[in-house]
Amino acid sequence: MSGTPHPPSSPPPQATILIVEDEAALRRVLERVLVREGYRVLAAASAETAYELLASEPADAVLLDVQLPTMSGLALYLALIHRHPGLAGQIAIMSGDAEAEHVRVWLEHNPCTVLRKPFDLKQIVEWAHELLDATDQRSGNG
Repeated sequence: MSGTPHPPSSPPPQATILIVEDEAALRRVLERVLVREGYRVLAAASAETAYELLASEPADAVLLDVQLPTMSGLALYLALIHRHPGLAGQIAIMSGDAEAEHVRVWLEHNPCTVLRKPFDLKQIVEWAHELLDATDQRSGNG
């Protein structure tokens, strides 16, 4: 027996990820995958809902679609960073059009993780693990 079982110690506090995606089917799939990985998930279909949710429910990371119905995900990104500075570096944008001129120009001034659609769900899980494991190592950001 070469594998050692994980000790049944108390689990670390659940990290919370906010998903902002207007496509209901994709939002549900992302939610299911992240919950299965042990994350607490908040979900919003619009920029306004996301902004309101974060006012009462802090999140450790945000998965943000660029194309949202009433406000660009890029504009929401800036609003979130302004209102919640601790989210800087904790937001990944999801885009099927990451090569579009306005997105490329925006990214030059606002570097962040870009998850290109269509993506493999493993990419989402890896992003969450890398980001939130790094966050756990940085004690007390606050």
